[in-house]
Amino acid sequence: MSEEIIPDVAMASDVVVAEPVEIAEPAVNYSEKNLAELIALFEELAQNEERMKMSKEAEAIKSAFYKRLQKDKAEAGVAVTAPVAETEEVEEEVVETPSDDTVSENPFAEVERGFKELYNKYKRERAEYNRQLEKEREDNLVKKEAVIADLKALLEKQEDVNATFPEFREIQNRWRAIGSVPAQSYRNLNETYQLYVEQFYDMVKINRELRDLDFKKNLEAKEQFCEFAEKLAENPNVVEAFRELQKLHEQWKEFGPVAKEYRDKIWDRFKAATAVINKKYQAFFEDIKEQQAENLVKKTALCEKVEEISEREVTDSNQWNAFSKEIEDIQKEWKTIGFASKKENQKIYDRFRAACDKFYGRKRDFYNEYKDSINANLEKKIALCEAAEELKSSTEWKKATDQFINLQKQWKEIGAVPRKKSEQLWKRFRAACDEFFAERDKNAKPENDFYGNLKAKQRLIEEIKAYELKNDESDAAAMQDFQKRWQEIGFVPFKEKDNIAQAYREALNAKFPNTGRGANRRGRGGKPALSEKDRLIQKYNQLEQDIVTYENNIGFFSMSKNSEPLVKQMQDRIAQAKEELKALADQIRVLNESEEQE
Repeated sequence: MSEEIIPDVAMASDVVVAEPVEIAEPAVNYSEKNLAELIALFEELAQNEERMKMSKEAEAIKSAFYKRLQKDKAEAGVAVTAPVAETEEVEEEVVETPSDDTVSENPFAEVERGFKELYNKYKRERAEYNRQLEKEREDNLVKKEAVIADLKALLEKQEDVNATFPEFREIQNRWRAIGSVPAQSYRNLNETYQLYVEQFYDMVKINRELRDLDFKKNLEAKEQFCEFAEKLAENPNVVEAFRELQKLHEQWKEFGPVAKEYRDKIWDRFKAATAVINKKYQAFFEDIKEQQAENLVKKTALCEKVEEISEREVTDSNQWNAFSKEIEDIQKEWKTIGFASKKENQKIYDRFRAACDKFYGRKRDFYNEYKDSINANLEKKIALCEAAEELKSSTEWKKATDQFINLQKQWKEIGAVPRKKSEQLWKRFRAACDEFFAERDKNAKPENDFYGNLKAKQRLIEEIKAYELKNDESDAAAMQDFQKRWQEIGFVPFKEKDNIAQAYREALNAKFPNTGRGANRRGRGGKPALSEKDRLIQKYNQLEQDIVTYENNIGFFSMSKNSEPLVKQMQDRIAQAKEELKALADQIRVLNESEEQE
């Protein structure tokens, strides 16, 4: 249907009347709809009684449908044809209802065919509607031209006014009863008619009583128009008020003049009400423009946030999950922001969608690579399990022990495996290790009495704890004796070696905090005793190595479901070692300062 044209009110040469304005309807963001929703919206539009006036909505749905169709095809891996441009018409064709044998196996083809049927049916119906409407307007043009011809002929008569006035009234009624004409003919046609009406009143000597009666009726009608317009100025719905105002202007022009003394006054009143509505209408859309500009700024900021997140370096799944949560929060915030301007809205949405797609594309690639990596790790750990199971029956205790230690070291270096397999693999590997070491300890020779050695080391630790410091050189000698005796005791069971070693270090450090392992003694092979500073540095380095060992143990223990106590123990030891490192660093710094002063 053609755009509604609101003509000027030609009552005076200096009159300014609101120009025709396209009514802006609240926009629907069809780009967020899926194919089923878009088809449902089009079906609803096709059933609407006002559907012939909704061509813009129909075209918007069609454009969104084909964009969504192209995107869904691409995501599904279906061959994508060139997208239908927003201004391109869908090819009108007669679509026969397919039989069961001819229905395409491609679901997108069926969806597209169904939409084409809906759209083409609507286009044909609308085309027929427009043809009928245009024909009716052309017919109305012919009728109104005939009315003008009759009015002109009436003016040329020199008959008594009592005879011509009823005919004039009949001509006016005929004119008002005829509907709209083509837009390009409206202005000239209406101005010609009004000119002849004015000439009729000004040139023909009519009976004053009849003339005054006609002026009075016109004045009453136009006063009502003024009242309607003034009430419309109070309507909070400025768009609706503006629409109704356009109708009032059309009706105003259909009525003849009023008495000359009232013409300016009544028109000024109507024009004043018009100005109020026009001003509110303009302010309303200025507010919308301002809000749309603010929305654009907010959405641009969100785009920049997502673009920044999509460029971040990510190394593990925890980071991906954290960043995904950020993206989800931003998407929720996006939905709370209104539309930008019609010109910018689709552009900013495309930018936002592209940034989100880039992030999720990188995330998908990461997990594809991660999946390959953990599958490779799975193969490596299965191979270690097989190697441990093959080795567990060996009776070459020393050689096999070294090999098991090497296998355990390799196990720690291998990354993650699928979660469902992790616990199962760890139990399998640990079972092979435990079986070997249990058998080794059971078959230990007298010189390798591992459990006897364990008890001996436990007794030595208790002896260290019970030692009473003399606070002289004998303390250093006692510490050296403890160290020597510790070294002379052989191996302990494999499962106990880390715990007993830690207990020994803690007991020695607690009993001799200021003496150290190497103070006031000569090392093996007759090496000179270390200085206090060197001793502290050596102890500092040893603690650093201990921390690395503890951290490796955490990685090893964490593979077991019931490893929380062990992990907690290692974490406590790490914390204690770091505190000792800090104290040692302070002591070393004091010694350095003393040396500089000397």
